[in-house]
Amino acid sequence: MPLLWIVTLLWAFSFSLIGVYLAGQVDAWFSALSRTLLAAIVFIPFLKLNSVNKELIIKLMAIGAVQIGLMYGFYYHSFLYLSVPEVLLFTVMTPIYITALNDLLNRSFNATFLLSALIAIIGAITIRFTELTSDYLFGLLLVQGANLCFAIGQVSYKRLSNHYQLVHHQSFGFFFIGASLVLAIGFMLFGNPQQLPSTNLQWGILIYLGLIASGVGYYVWNLGLTRVSVGELAVMNNVLIPAGIIVNLLIWNREADLIRLGIGSTIIFAALLYSKSGVKV
Repeated sequence: MPLLWIVTLLWAFSFSLIGVYLAGQVDAWFSALSRTLLAAIVFIPFLKLNSVNKELIIKLMAIGAVQIGLMYGFYYHSFLYLSVPEVLLFTVMTPIYITALNDLLNRSFNATFLLSALIAIIGAITIRFTELTSDYLFGLLLVQGANLCFAIGQVSYKRLSNHYQLVHHQSFGFFFIGASLVLAIGFMLFGNPQQLPSTNLQWGILIYLGLIASGVGYYVWNLGLTRVSVGELAVMNNVLIPAGIIVNLLIWNREADLIRLGIGSTIIFAALLYSKSGVKV
């Protein structure tokens, strides 16, 4: 659990950096691709090709392609159809996808995990709910595609770790290679080469996001998710919402409804405690 909290704080800063300095200024496909390429560079020196079988390599690349590659493809396109508050609101469904996928694969039903995910969603909606504009259905579907991809990647990596004796740092480079392949195709098909970073600050932020937020962040997050229950993982996916708002409020002085933030955060943390309690319902 401590690993997930560390990454939550790390990613909370990342959202503001992207929103303030990159969004609308640097091509989204290039931003995403540069992050995964830099992250891959971090882990490629640790790869042990002789000690990782080909089947595992393919599975790791596939997980990275879905959890980051396809997820970014859906996510960035959703901004063409939705406002930022709407995108944030629709991301709260990820915990449900995590618990549902896990139950489907286990051919079982865990009411405790499902209820904790529902409670977390209520808390997140309390914080982020805003009026919805018209003609948002397609954007809603795109965000749900992103949520589903992120959930599939997390559940798959957790189950893969249970099946194989992974030496995580020696194999995680394949995860970023898979993601980079998908995003490279996306950049070639949809990217704008004329909208590359134009300032040292933008390049610096991309380097930080690639090496630290993506490289260290996804590695620590996926390592951490192997050490918690599915219920705790589901709830932690929504803890990022209040964390991101708090960071943005304190550093960039963006307006936020502190009462709703406090109520929503309390609900999310209650869901987290419930998911750890082991209570059966």
